[in-house]
Amino acid sequence: MADFVDSATIHVSAGSGGAGSSAMRKEKYVPLGGPWGGDGGHGGDVVLLASVNLNTLIDFTHEKRHQAEHGEKGSRNNSTGRSGEDKVIRVPVGTLVLDEASGERLADLTRDGQSFVVAKGGRGGRGNSHFKTSVRQAPKLAERGLPGDVRRLKLELKLLADVGVVGFPNAGKSTLLASLSAARPRIANYPFTTLVPQLGVVSLGPEQSFVMADLPGLVEGAHEGKGLGLRFLRHLERTRTLLFLLDGSRSGAELKRDLKVLEAELKAYHPGLAQLPRVVAVSKADLPEAAASFKAIAPALKKRKVPCLLISAAARKGLDELKRGLYERITATAQSLLERQSVEQPLHRTYRPAARFALEATPDGWRLSGREVEKWVALTDFGNVEAVRKLKYVFEKIGVGAALREAGAKPGDSVSVGDEEFFYAP
Repeated sequence: MADFVDSATIHVSAGSGGAGSSAMRKEKYVPLGGPWGGDGGHGGDVVLLASVNLNTLIDFTHEKRHQAEHGEKGSRNNSTGRSGEDKVIRVPVGTLVLDEASGERLADLTRDGQSFVVAKGGRGGRGNSHFKTSVRQAPKLAERGLPGDVRRLKLELKLLADVGVVGFPNAGKSTLLASLSAARPRIANYPFTTLVPQLGVVSLGPEQSFVMADLPGLVEGAHEGKGLGLRFLRHLERTRTLLFLLDGSRSGAELKRDLKVLEAELKAYHPGLAQLPRVVAVSKADLPEAAASFKAIAPALKKRKVPCLLISAAARKGLDELKRGLYERITATAQSLLERQSVEQPLHRTYRPAARFALEATPDGWRLSGREVEKWVALTDFGNVEAVRKLKYVFEKIGVGAALREAGAKPGDSVSVGDEEFFYAP
């Protein structure tokens, strides 16, 4: 996992809808043909899809812009234009999706196959066939297509693991993971051998297994950025049990201090981590001083009802007892910290911003903003008198006229929506 990347920022653009057609039926032997223009095709969506086959966000460090296909224009014969293809972006299971500008949490993709429409494609414009009435037999009015959503997203990967292993550098975390699972993390006798999280599946027997995550070692002051800081601790938020691994080659007094520092660093990152069930293991039981260190720390942990074990990954001592102890803690804890703080999300859903408008005074006049008014302006063909008349009717109907009157707008004041500018005429 040398290329492990757990955060990225991307720019997504949904496809714009195609314009409707204002064609008229003019065929020989067909009197009073009337409007014959078809609708524009819808723009494609941008969809995030969770996949268990991915375990890093590294692809998004190279490909930051993602564009869905635009819808095609409608045509005569009431033919609807082709809709644009969706842009499907595969992300690892465990990806948290945030709006970069507001910080709003949009989705948490925790299951394989879970999808989220993060940018909705624009609706295709309606052709003039839609606007025929008993008093308007030959309308030339046709709508432009709506633009698709455009937004910047922040992606954060939080690994899905049942047990998170926490400890100082060289406590033996990687060696333990390699002994308990098929994972093969890099192991060496120097600090910060583990630079990125490592995952391994620990099996106890048929239908009894759990996932363990080995995180890079913490040091005192990690919450201030020392060592590798707290960058990878987000991966503990999904765990159901913590395993504190202490270096048995250190004295009992040093182990007590080490445990206190580790717990303080986790609490500094997220107070909720202090509520997670935990198991403490003293490593390197094959060394003579490890037994004495274990006896010095075990009584205090027993009073706290925290299991404490003496193990050796190299000699495979105490590993079966450790696996059983961790499994019991996991099965007794129904939800992770993150799941306790959020509600279950459906397997497939779409982000839909609120439909509303806002009016503010500017030095040059007034500015209207909001999804509702921007939508109607985007649909309007300003070269068509009927279309402009319809826009004025819609603005009055949704309350724009009343809002301008209440705010004190005067005839002739400039009113802007996006790139378009109008003059207020009550």
